[in-house]
Amino acid sequence: MTTALARPAGTTDPITLLNPELANRLTRRVITAHPELNKGTARRIVGQAAAFVAASGQRRGAPLVPSELVDYGWHAFILHTVDYAVFCERIVGRFVHHVPTDEDEQVPGGARLARERTMAAIDAAGFTVDAELWHSAADCNQCHAGCHDSPKSG
Repeated sequence: MTTALARPAGTTDPITLLNPELANRLTRRVITAHPELNKGTARRIVGQAAAFVAASGQRRGAPLVPSELVDYGWHAFILHTVDYAVFCERIVGRFVHHVPTDEDEQVPGGARLARERTMAAIDAAGFTVDAELWHSAADCNQCHAGCHDSPKSG
């Protein structure tokens, strides 16, 4: 008889969710879009974006939101639609949609609480939270008031 042990929270580097070639491609895309970032930071962003998607797919209820920097990685990943869809299916079991909030819509609990809720969800999913990349919740222009995942869809 084998016993499955629960994965300790916060111990898995989320970049390992991606195959190395895809991680490198997404890192290059982040650097191209944001040349002020170095390769190491861009790679960390890609890893946190993968953790964000993985945690978002497991969560129901109040939406999770990326940080401003992690949003760079999520947007880069979404642009690779085939890879993103395959990742979502493999890791989450369904597609995790990007749901922009409308200008008059607020994220439940406000941006700070949503960011804290997201970091806690990533940790609870067993992935390391790179706190340096989570200073502020995303507020992207193309997403009006911010971006969040799709916890209500099935």
